[in-house]
Amino acid sequence: MGERQRGPRERMVFSAAQLIRRDGVKATGMREVAAHAGAPRGSLQHYFPGGKEQLVGEAVAWAGRYAGKRIARFVEGLAEPLPSALFAAMVAQWTDEYDRDGFGAGCPVAAATVDCACLGDATREAVAAAFTTWRTPLAEALAGMGVPADRAGSLATLMISTLEGAILLARAERDVRPLTTVVRELGPLLDAAVARPA
Repeated sequence: MGERQRGPRERMVFSAAQLIRRDGVKATGMREVAAHAGAPRGSLQHYFPGGKEQLVGEAVAWAGRYAGKRIARFVEGLAEPLPSALFAAMVAQWTDEYDRDGFGAGCPVAAATVDCACLGDATREAVAAAFTTWRTPLAEALAGMGVPADRAGSLATLMISTLEGAILLARAERDVRPLTTVVRELGPLLDAAVARPA
């Protein structure tokens, strides 16, 4: 959905996700979300009667769905359907962003995870659900590439965990090297998991 086609509620969820990925949950205020979305402040209470926790939960859920949908697009764009190529495409999204825009933003789901300790159970549950929403299509894509089903979920977890860690390191070091390193090092392990015909 294009940004111009979003209604006010969707714009606020999208804006919250963008601000969380840049500033974290604690530093993202309701006023800033309304301003970023170009929405009247009073509309926040109307659309999000549960307050900031509801808005954060919906922003995190949006981010999980977005990441999950990207998996299908990455798979479609692969010259060769290999797990290493899929992982490289996932990582390239971040290296491209950091090369283009700098290191100011990370993953909103990871940012909410970091802030979970001081937030409620609803936020923690939203974060866990968002990771599942991302991990499930990734595991399905791996299985479609020939990774045995009993390993596909584990490798999807490994890929997401590795990517999230590399994003943190890249932001801390202001260098994409951690991202390029994980592609190089993890790729052979991922491809080795593909079941070969007997």
